[in-house]
Amino acid sequence: MAPPNLFPFLLLLLLSLSVTAHDYQQALSKAILFFEGQRSGFLPQDQRMQWRANSGLGDGWTYNIDLTGGYYDAGDNVKFGFPMAFTTTMLSWSVIEFGDMMPPDEHRNALVAIRWATDYLLKTVSQPNRIFVQVGDPISDHNCWERPEDMDTRRTVYAVDAPNPASDVAGETAAALAASSMAFRSSDPAYSETLLRNAVKAFQLADNYRGAYSDNADVRDGVCPYYCDFDGYQDELLWGAAWLRRATQDDNFLNYIQSNGKTLGAEENINEFGWDNKHAGLNVLVSKEVLEGNVLSLDSYKTSAESFLCTLIPETSSSHIEYTPGGLIYRPGGSNLQHATSIAFLQLVYANYLSRTSQTINCGNIYVNAQTLRQLAKKQVDYILGDNPMGMSYMVGYGNKYPQRIHHRGSSLPSIKDHPQVIACKEGSIYFNSSNPNPNVLVGAIVGGPGEDDLYGDDRADFRKSEPTTYINAPFVGILAYFVANPNS
Repeated sequence: MAPPNLFPFLLLLLLSLSVTAHDYQQALSKAILFFEGQRSGFLPQDQRMQWRANSGLGDGWTYNIDLTGGYYDAGDNVKFGFPMAFTTTMLSWSVIEFGDMMPPDEHRNALVAIRWATDYLLKTVSQPNRIFVQVGDPISDHNCWERPEDMDTRRTVYAVDAPNPASDVAGETAAALAASSMAFRSSDPAYSETLLRNAVKAFQLADNYRGAYSDNADVRDGVCPYYCDFDGYQDELLWGAAWLRRATQDDNFLNYIQSNGKTLGAEENINEFGWDNKHAGLNVLVSKEVLEGNVLSLDSYKTSAESFLCTLIPETSSSHIEYTPGGLIYRPGGSNLQHATSIAFLQLVYANYLSRTSQTINCGNIYVNAQTLRQLAKKQVDYILGDNPMGMSYMVGYGNKYPQRIHHRGSSLPSIKDHPQVIACKEGSIYFNSSNPNPNVLVGAIVGGPGEDDLYGDDRADFRKSEPTTYINAPFVGILAYFVANPNS
């Protein structure tokens, strides 16, 4: 028997051994591979997700325009422009901040994933004073359970023409194109220039005709209730301008952020970040120039960013974030892991800014440094990869135990290569209702995740928990890249 004074040490040792040492590089590879499973359009010969095939090849024909390509946002077969643009911004930001930490082959794969989206987004702003915001009628799509390769639902094209406003989608598209122009600057300067030129055009459309796209009668029934603008279009205008400032260093965009901050509500909803609300991300992005001492007039953005980050730290007097008993960031509503990945991403980005400038955050009763932010982000990452009460990885295909019955049409139906006959709209119901695991593994997909009690039932019908989305994965790419290079942070 060990001496009594060794028991505390042995207990700590056992606890440390119970936490898995994760293979962040494998997780990064899979997080990027996931996007190949979400592709729409004509698939290339080097397509690695072999159970997928061509789909949506007629998209845009009703407008006599090619709108093929892009991504299906989640487990359905609709191309929603608003979340697709946000996904693209976050993939690009991942590469901008953490690309040099990626293995070279995964850096290339990440750029391929971005380009699949940007090639499509360029098409959406290719006509003057018009933006295409969606392809696919969601009502008919959601009434079917069919493979994208078999789609026979209406591929309605939703467009907004000036002077009708689409500031939110156009502003986010401007952000996506500006951010991606930075991601491609060294590897493909000509493409980068094309992206930046179109980013400016998209921003002008957003700013000249202000308003929410979901207020337009012509598109409301298609975009709502799925991706309505619930939180206003003002944040996307500032977000688009901030990314254009970052990409161009043009003082006109700096002046825009300075002069429009209060009128566009830059100080509102500072604790939110996701496809609909950009405020926390905007504040972190803009804070870079303040921390570097370049633009002190933007100090209110830094104050808001740090106020938000302080709320995430349980030991601070301003803490009000909710965590599950197992330690996962939790926000009510569906698809909770979108909050965990996007917030952890912001923590890591801000930690980088603090490290480079040797600064800390004053959270009232304590000072918080870069290392604290990184440790908090790592807890979210490790929880998602398996260090949780269920002992389950919420990334499909990673670890020994992961979701088998995800809410995803292509994954849950037999592949067209194994079952070449058409599976019509309602014929897919037997697969949806089956208790069998999905036949096709959507490697790298991160599902909506467990509830506030840390429980996960692996139920295909429970889409709030079992459906993956592109905007859950996109920030996770950057996070994993950081921990590939710094596994012990």
